[in-house]
Amino acid sequence: QVQLVESGGGSVQPGASLKLSCTASGLTLQYYGIGWFRQAPGKEREEVSYISSSNDIPYYADSVKGRFTLSRDNAKNTVYLQMDSLKPEDSAVYYCAAADKVETPSLLKLWAMYDYWGQGTQVTVSS
Repeated sequence: QVQLVESGGGSVQPGASLKLSCTASGLTLQYYGIGWFRQAPGKEREEVSYISSSNDIPYYADSVKGRFTLSRDNAKNTVYLQMDSLKPEDSAVYYCAAADKVETPSLLKLWAMYDYWGQGTQVTVSS
């Protein structure tokens, strides 16, 4: 049974950092496209960052570029999202997801391309 488990969320002040983790069981993450998405109350789910298994280059939404960093630890079957300089508008539930057989990296910005999802972890940025 495939399971993705996110952790690392919390409540922080603006300017702080958090590191989210997404650990998988039942599949090997390095062979999947991986995406981080977020959803704030009353808003649609939006992509934050994703990485393709074909070129292993992380992509970032403009809203987080330069502040967030996606990385993999294949030995731990875990993907991370380092979030620095957090802003109140970053507050949301963050989800990781895995996509099988998606060869075109740009398609990974679409949440419908993903086969497996974690349960989400809450990030709240507030003074």
